Amino acid sequence: MNSFERKLEEYEINPFTMVILPVLYEDLICSTVLELEDEILIPSKPLDIVKASCSYFGVSYEGRKQGTTHLTDFTHKVPIVVDSANTLYFFPTHSPDNPKCIWVASKYVFRYERLTAVSTLVTFQNKQSIEIPISFTSFGNQMKRTAVLQTMVFQRVEETRKAHIYFNRDERYEKAFEMRTSYWKKQGKK
Repeated sequence: MNSFERKLEEYEINPFTMVILPVLYEDLICSTVLELEDEILIPSKPLDIVKASCSYFGVSYEGRKQGTTHLTDFTHKVPIVVDSANTLYFFPTHSPDNPKCIWVASKYVFRYERLTAVSTLVTFQNKQSIEIPISFTSFGNQMKRTAVLQTMVFQRVEETRKAHIYFNRDERYEKAFEMRTSYWKKQGKK
């Protein structure tokens, strides 16, 4: 443990969360959370933090997994949207139930490079680097899958926004037409 590491009893993923790592602490699986400018020890497993964070934002983890599968057809190691308003998209490095699973916020990954056949050096936007026990290819696939999910969610949001504008525009034009017609009737013209 680093001397600058803080301890918190509870934690919700937030816009500064970069990665959630499992760590053995006093014979328990806990989590080290790396934020842009902080490192925090949490007495919960990484998956428990992800689940609690989904709940914090008003959705269930299972619902988020199902949503990802519905949008993307991904079924294993699915990336999830913890909160789309804050662009909090995370992906697991292993099966989420695996005690070695790390959760990574794709938006903070600056670059990644192969270290060995089974490990990748990940550098985050704050220039902090960590070795993650996952192959370079698997890490790249998880980054791509998360990008696909983000694109699908963005497209859905845009479709909804455009439909809202279209339907509201029709109502405005209809009201304007009615007002114009009413005005000309009052003037005795048609």
